[in-house]
Amino acid sequence: MSREEHTVFDFARWPRLLPPPPRAGVLRQAIEDFQVEEIPAYLPCGEGEHLLFEIEKRDLTTDQVVRELARRLRLSNGDIGTAGLKDRRAVARQWMSVPARAEAELARLDLPGLRLLQRGRHRNKLRTGHLVGNRFRVRLAGVDPALDAEVDRRCQELRRRGAPNYFGPQRFGRGGANREQGLRILRGEARCPDRRRLRFLLSAVQSDLFNDVLARRIQQELFERVLPGDVLARADSRGMFVCTEPAVDQQRLERFEIHLTGPMFGPDMRAPEGRPAELEGAVLAQANLTPGDFERFSKLTRGTRRPLRVQLEDLSWQREGDGIRFAFSLPPGAYATVVLGEILEWVEADGGRAEDSADQDEAKR
Repeated sequence: MSREEHTVFDFARWPRLLPPPPRAGVLRQAIEDFQVEEIPAYLPCGEGEHLLFEIEKRDLTTDQVVRELARRLRLSNGDIGTAGLKDRRAVARQWMSVPARAEAELARLDLPGLRLLQRGRHRNKLRTGHLVGNRFRVRLAGVDPALDAEVDRRCQELRRRGAPNYFGPQRFGRGGANREQGLRILRGEARCPDRRRLRFLLSAVQSDLFNDVLARRIQQELFERVLPGDVLARADSRGMFVCTEPAVDQQRLERFEIHLTGPMFGPDMRAPEGRPAELEGAVLAQANLTPGDFERFSKLTRGTRRPLRVQLEDLSWQREGDGIRFAFSLPPGAYATVVLGEILEWVEADGGRAEDSADQDEAKR
């Protein structure tokens, strides 16, 4: 991944749910200011041909860890399983897997910035998406105590309403370069022979269009309103259905039993009907694209739908020195700093206002 800490989320293009927050706070004065821990979908069962293990890494990307493990354990990069990618500039705990034959070498591993926490045998390799979510503990330094009441009010509002599930800006590249290159490919104006790179560029376009749909629903006060024809996702099973009883589904939405969804365009994406279809079609047309443009790349991206909001029932905060430590959990693929941007406007310790995802697993799907 590129240096995602230097990319900026465009709140002018993709508006917040809440009014603009106070300008206060500095992120990552110390690496311990950003902590993330995977919530695994399962734990080692105690038997099998694979070894699941949890690590804590500091100032290392997940890809760096994978490459170094492969080299030291005499494995290929593909032998090492991960459920998602985690930031470099963070204290990150995540699960990985290797063939069980490497257990002895793994136990002796000594890699600066890496600590082995626990391990156990399991029947299958860990793969992208094999996690429930991520638990964050993020500190913003230099927050005036006079803002505590406003911070608490905003946290209460987000617990009640949830937060927009925007994709963070690193999906789009510096200055939106990934998005622009992907658009040119979809329009037939450019080519990309590298299939892995092509998949990533197409994903950048899908993510950009999703953000545009989400932004329009916020602007039109439809973020929390069910419309006939909306594609809704059940919170427990992720099963999807088209809304035919908006009054009933509105109550379920308010109880967080279901979520509104937005498009990740592709041939397998379930399409909405009525007004939601018109809204999504307008976003696609504004990009000079049609559904058929994605069908040409059906072997690389099938399309799906993504919830428009994330629930923040466990969002909390407390004073820590001259700053505030926020704690909350998010589902896979959601961006912690997008949530923080609803509470305070902050700057990176290196001077750039930025957005980092501590869970980038959706970029690998």
